[in-house]
Amino acid sequence: MTQAASSAPSWSIDPADVARFSAIAAEWWDPTGKFAPLHVFNPCRLAFIREEALARFGRDGTLRQPFEGLSLLDIGCGGGLLSEPMSRLGFDVTAIDASEKNIKTAATHAAEQGLTIGYRPATAEQLLAEGAGPFDVVLTMEVIEHVADPGEFLRTCAKLLKPGGIMIVATLNRTLKALALAKIGAEYVLRWVPPGTHEWKQFLKPEELRAFMAGEPVEMQGPFGVSYNPLTGRWSRSADVDINYMMTVTRG
Repeated sequence: MTQAASSAPSWSIDPADVARFSAIAAEWWDPTGKFAPLHVFNPCRLAFIREEALARFGRDGTLRQPFEGLSLLDIGCGGGLLSEPMSRLGFDVTAIDASEKNIKTAATHAAEQGLTIGYRPATAEQLLAEGAGPFDVVLTMEVIEHVADPGEFLRTCAKLLKPGGIMIVATLNRTLKALALAKIGAEYVLRWVPPGTHEWKQFLKPEELRAFMAGEPVEMQGPFGVSYNPLTGRWSRSADVDINYMMTVTRG
């Protein structure tokens, strides 16, 4: 984390999680490395973001860059696995992460692809304090389960959203099924992710996300489940929200 990020309000930051992801930052774009599960998961979450944004803004999905002229903030962007395709779809992308190593990896890869993305090591609280945005779309994908104060984090992220905009939140449900499959199975049996990547007690139930936003001038929809098919090796939308799910937050 840079000095600028560390001197800003940062109550949502969990230093242990930042250090954990910083240590493996160089592997973000290796589809067979430690982030291989995210590469497999990406098509499903990209499709969800695209569908929700098309519907929200009434854009033409047949266009190569249907979201031209719209701004997007990717919070906890990691190595840029979502930021790059969002940029290709026409969004003006700002992407932040608490790990400077992640940001360097992401910026280097984007430059190699000829993409212009506003990467910077920062927190959501820092952007809000600076008066950044607001943004048409805010993404907090697989981030909230890694922060120290998820309620304050989510409310801060929502404040960065334009009236008429949409925020998409993706996380893990705190159920026994998620403990068995997303924690024990994924980390210790299948070795999809390094042991210690997730802390089951930090997983969040959909009703908790709703409670965090009670009294805020926003509307929440969902949860929308996603599930993995071991026979096809693919993720897809599902009625099952017991493990992974997404929710949308709209303002005005």
